[in-house]
Amino acid sequence: MTIYFYSTTDEHGFLSNFSKHGFELDGKQWRTVEHYFQAQKFAGTPHTERVRRASTPKEAKRLGNDRSLPMRRDWESVKDDVMRRAVLRKFETHEDIRVLLLASGDEELVENAPNDFYWGCGSDGSGKNMLGRILMEVRDQLNPQEVQP
Repeated sequence: MTIYFYSTTDEHGFLSNFSKHGFELDGKQWRTVEHYFQAQKFAGTPHTERVRRASTPKEAKRLGNDRSLPMRRDWESVKDDVMRRAVLRKFETHEDIRVLLLASGDEELVENAPNDFYWGCGSDGSGKNMLGRILMEVRDQLNPQEVQP
């Protein structure tokens, strides 16, 4: 079975980067994964704080996608690791959703984002689903390993 997620109001909305599960990372408090992720596009500039303080994840995404702002040059090579760090910290911080993530077992997790062919599956299912892949990696990382005798 495959678990599809997208909206925070759906059954699996806790998997979304927009879910209201804040965490501390890099010495600061972040409202959502989306806030952290978008802010890291401008690491080392005042724009980072502006994105961090955005009132909603939608606003953080809008600011992060503002191409009039100077985005870090290495973004394409670091964005997956930035996402991994934020997603891992989210599930380390919140036991209730960590339990739900672990309960998904070995089911495939797919961000059903019709307009996103990188982080989601895209409108025709041919997307890379990188967010789903990272969630599955985090699930494996958080899953307690059996103790070998």
